[in-house]
Amino acid sequence: MTTATVIPEAERGEVTQLRVIHSEWIKLRSLRSTLFTLLAAVVAMIGLGFLFSYFTADRWSHLPPEERLNFDPTLVSLRGFYLAQLAVGVLGVLVISGEYATGMIRASLSAVPRRLPMLWAKALVFAAVAWALMTIASLVAFLVGQAALSSHHLGTSLSAPGVLRAVLGAGLYLTVVGLVGVAFGALIRNTAGGIATVFGVLLVLPVLAEALPSSWFDAINKYLPSTAGQGLIHIHQEPHTLAPWTGFAVFCLYALVALAGAGVALKRRDA
Repeated sequence: MTTATVIPEAERGEVTQLRVIHSEWIKLRSLRSTLFTLLAAVVAMIGLGFLFSYFTADRWSHLPPEERLNFDPTLVSLRGFYLAQLAVGVLGVLVISGEYATGMIRASLSAVPRRLPMLWAKALVFAAVAWALMTIASLVAFLVGQAALSSHHLGTSLSAPGVLRAVLGAGLYLTVVGLVGVAFGALIRNTAGGIATVFGVLLVLPVLAEALPSSWFDAINKYLPSTAGQGLIHIHQEPHTLAPWTGFAVFCLYALVALAGAGVALKRRDA
């Protein structure tokens, strides 16, 4: 009788998706870059939300009538997501590109030779952590922002129409930004290249689209990843944009396509 037949299969270290997820969780929480980058995202979300709200309230009497008319207290308190998305996107890229840089990817793929379970585990673990932290940060940013705005009676509440959706939407948007980072990190396998691509897709494309004729811009801009995803954070739908949940679904589709491409590339390439 061989040793393999004596030892139960579960004790022989069978590779299961649950075990791969657990190993990816250990890797993610053991990296110092994870703590510092997520901390930067939380600080940006809460700190900028408070500062924007405080200074808006402080100079309210000096604001032009158009700004007062279009004032959205929820969006002002969540304004920190613009900077937070940079930190979350960077960490999403680092989650996998860092292993290529150190050579640790060879050990990871040796332990999980089918490869795709490793990619899905990385995406799932990172998405869960990003969603939890960014949703909490979004809620805190909203609360401290409204506290600052309430001094001039400009605040709103979570029970107001669309506010809860915007607050939770900020966490969802940042989570998908992180998944886009994971996908490009796996596709490009280079930290600098992955970060540049993520920022190009999220930040540069909308700027380039502004150079188009207005009729083209109105038709194209609403389908760009960041424009579509950020609609969830706006209380009132902006002109020439998709409905909030429709836009977010389009943004999620971009992330899924990128992850699918990363999966195909991971299966076809050597580590």
